[in-house]
Amino acid sequence: VLQIVKESQQQHGLRHGDFQRYRGYCSRRLRRLRKTLNFKMGNRHKFTGKKVTEEILSDNRYLLLILMDAERAWSYAMQLKQEANTEPRKRFHLLSRLRKAVKHAEELERLCESNRVDAKTKLEAQAYMAYLTGMLRFEHQEWKAAMEAFNKCKTIYEKLANAFTEEQAVLYNQRVEEISPNIRYCAYNIGDQSAINELMQMRLRSGGTEGLLAEKLEALITQTRAKQAATMSEVEWRGRTVPVKIDKVRIFLLGLADNEAAIAQAENEETKERLFESLLSECRDAIQAVREDLKPDQKQREHSLEMDSGKVSNIQYLHSYLTYIKLSTAIKRNESMAKSLQKALLQQQRSEEDGKRTPRPQDLIRLYDIILQNLVELTQLPGLEEDKNFQKEIGLKTLVYKAYRCFFIAQSYVLVKKWSEALVLYERVLKYAGQVQSEAGAYKNSLKDLPDVQDLITQVNAEKYSLQAAAILDANDTHETESPSQVKDGKPLSERFETFCLDPSLVSKQVSLVHFPPGFQPIPCKPLFFDLALNHVAFPPLEDKVEQKAKSGLTGYIKGIFGFKS
Repeated sequence: VLQIVKESQQQHGLRHGDFQRYRGYCSRRLRRLRKTLNFKMGNRHKFTGKKVTEEILSDNRYLLLILMDAERAWSYAMQLKQEANTEPRKRFHLLSRLRKAVKHAEELERLCESNRVDAKTKLEAQAYMAYLTGMLRFEHQEWKAAMEAFNKCKTIYEKLANAFTEEQAVLYNQRVEEISPNIRYCAYNIGDQSAINELMQMRLRSGGTEGLLAEKLEALITQTRAKQAATMSEVEWRGRTVPVKIDKVRIFLLGLADNEAAIAQAENEETKERLFESLLSECRDAIQAVREDLKPDQKQREHSLEMDSGKVSNIQYLHSYLTYIKLSTAIKRNESMAKSLQKALLQQQRSEEDGKRTPRPQDLIRLYDIILQNLVELTQLPGLEEDKNFQKEIGLKTLVYKAYRCFFIAQSYVLVKKWSEALVLYERVLKYAGQVQSEAGAYKNSLKDLPDVQDLITQVNAEKYSLQAAAILDANDTHETESPSQVKDGKPLSERFETFCLDPSLVSKQVSLVHFPPGFQPIPCKPLFFDLALNHVAFPPLEDKVEQKAKSGLTGYIKGIFGFKS
């Protein structure tokens, strides 16, 4: 049963969460089965209901009829569950479809009790029935009944997994993993407060995986926080208490500590990156919800600014707090990426690998540029412009990240053998690090999560000495290569016959013998002649040689009409 269901779901839409497509597939398959088995429900004009009984179980496709009926009802219920987020009335239709699916599953379980059905199919039918029953009770919020049904389903699948080979057991274990979050959520609603922590651990174990299981874990964790959020009414940040009236913001703030703990416990960089992205996405949604409330509050906020001498409204301060969380999380994520890149750089120096794109110092420079940009945005948050301690903390953090940025810029200059520029940048690193150490004082607690500048100072001092030695050696190599016997000024061989030099390019495929194509040479242009005397020549008169034209007038015109000629 489970194998047929899973294969059908994966091939017809559920890989992408498309329940409507899967429902259409179930309907088409039902029609084909009824036609093949000649088990039609009447004709075009009259409906005649038929039931599958034990007596006609001569073909296993009769059981497939019941299974596809149940799957069609279940997939329609899941489709309605997605649509019920925006249309709550569809929840009633959802429950009706789930009841129909359970009814078909009960009929399947009853038919499988026949002697014609083997023991494995009987157990799978019972597990399928328990799964759909648990889903129905879960939607009805009957937590105890749902938990019992899910536990029964889990027990059957675990026994089946132990009874068969590893390849067959994979499918049963996947189903057990799917229903485990539901069991823990039911336990939490019954009163087990440790269940939410187990849900968080499940999400952490899922790591970089995606799909229905990850989506289900996220949905269950969100539902759990929503239940806790009903008791949360305010939040305190930097000595000011702000009321929180938006549910989405409450849910986000409640889960903030858990998300940060999960990130700290992540085993690999891929899992950590995925958790960072999830936290940033939730934060952006919360900020958008606050921003929508900010728009109608604009006039009131401006009025409060005038009345309170620059003190921002509560909703604006809450927006600043959420923006601070978003920017701080982005800084932590970029810092985590920078640490992994630094490790990769060290490994690259120890063992060079061919065929792969190796990290470069320029990649780290880009990350620290983004971090510094985020710190600039933090200093401009509304409501914190007058907070001297906050501005001082951000200033010290900026110096720390500037020091690291300068260090990696110097590293990039070392790679291209620009020793003087690298040395100047190392001095700038020491300057920034010295400022941080001298000004840290009372702000050491806020700087404890940042990279240690003392380690950076030690590393820079070591790099300076090695850089000076490399510069001296490079200068000696330059003098040696510029000896007269080795100088090559770029001239082709045809222009330096008189000078001997060692030119390895003469035995290569790109030998320079002559300039080709040859360069342009100046030549005399064709002379131009100008007749300047023509303007000063006086020509003789020619009036006497030109025939005078007869005078014409009115008399000549009249004579011409009547044919008189002179």
